[in-house]
Amino acid sequence: MSASRDILTRPAAGPDRTLRYGPAADQVVDLWQPAGADEPRALVVVLHGGYWRAEHDRVYTYPMCVALAAEGYAVASVEYRRTGQPGGGRPGTFEDVATALDLLCAQAAAPVVLLGHSAGGHLAVWAALRDRIPAGGPGRLPAPPPLAGVVSLGGVLDLDAALALDLDDGAAARFLADRSEATLAASDPVRLATGGAADRRLILLHGDADEQVPIALGRTFAAVSGAPLRELPGIGHFEPVDPLSAVWPEVSRAVAEVVG
Repeated sequence: MSASRDILTRPAAGPDRTLRYGPAADQVVDLWQPAGADEPRALVVVLHGGYWRAEHDRVYTYPMCVALAAEGYAVASVEYRRTGQPGGGRPGTFEDVATALDLLCAQAAAPVVLLGHSAGGHLAVWAALRDRIPAGGPGRLPAPPPLAGVVSLGGVLDLDAALALDLDDGAAARFLADRSEATLAASDPVRLATGGAADRRLILLHGDADEQVPIALGRTFAAVSGAPLRELPGIGHFEPVDPLSAVWPEVSRAVAEVVG
């Protein structure tokens, strides 16, 4: 278990305001303004993890959001309906993320970067590849989304592996509801990135001591997509989202790199 797991309960300053993108209680986005800056360097949209389950929400990202705001970014932490809630899981979770991102991108006056952790890493990479979703799939776009790039932290980027390994007691199976090829073709980053994703600015950070999401999932996606995988020696699942951890500067550098 990561020494930084206390990030899940560590208090941090709340958002400057909250934006609603739908009628459900969890269809909201928390917003932070950049500290001491007239114009933000970028808008960093944070997608939290927790294996898509209702018991895990966006609050554990607050320390990271505050740290990013202190670095001059506008920050948005997206909540979405999750398994165990009405409308949660596929397709509702995908629809929520797509709706929230479309709204944020339409309103943004700066480059938009997605920063996803764990299951949020899955959702962030999926969101960057929405134009590759087969026709009729939830969240599909007719053209690539207007993103500067994506940083995935310990992302669940290979759904076949998540299913085969029964990660987090069957979380992927509950999230997807079925394992049909049609469902996976519209949901799995590995499938969406088949043939390469050199036209997308993707950076993967993954600890080689991650016990929640094995680094093999990141390696598989990197091999298929061509996205750079930065393996973090001795790092577990939670250190990358902890701004007090020794590895946080790697996260900060990755965000700055995709902003350009």
